[in-house]
Amino acid sequence: MKAKEIQELINFLSESGLEEVNIETDNFKVSIKRSAEQHVIASAPAAMQAAPAPAPQAAPAPTPQPAPAPAADGGGAPAADSNLIEIKSPMIGTFYRSANPESPAFVEVGSSIKAGDTVCIIEAMKLFNEIESEVSGKIVKVLVDNAQPVEYDQPLFLVDPS
Repeated sequence: MKAKEIQELINFLSESGLEEVNIETDNFKVSIKRSAEQHVIASAPAAMQAAPAPAPQAAPAPTPQPAPAPAADGGGAPAADSNLIEIKSPMIGTFYRSANPESPAFVEVGSSIKAGDTVCIIEAMKLFNEIESEVSGKIVKVLVDNAQPVEYDQPLFLVDPS
């Protein structure tokens, strides 16, 4: 298991409200518990022990990244879209536009949103996590199809903040 994967588990734990996550395979065992400080406890065969060791040091570093992420969208965006803000996936999972197949989508292109509005659901490990907007504005584009897998930090929506 790589440090990035462990960080994604820590992010999932912090956003899901769970107190503990345990994962065990033939090659390793990882237990992450929430407390005042986040601790990563990992054990693996001797050949694998070098990989989990750097993870606790790497875990705090990515935590500040989600805050500046909306401001960093100009780097890869075309000049015409430079004022648009991306709403990105905070976790790995399956993207859903509505609470269930019979319900309307949380947002559509042209919908006005404000900070704190639910824009989608991401299912991760059989838990359905409502994703709330951190920005206010108008949805310009939905970048992911319904029921498609998404990666951590993948752009989901483009929002015009004006």
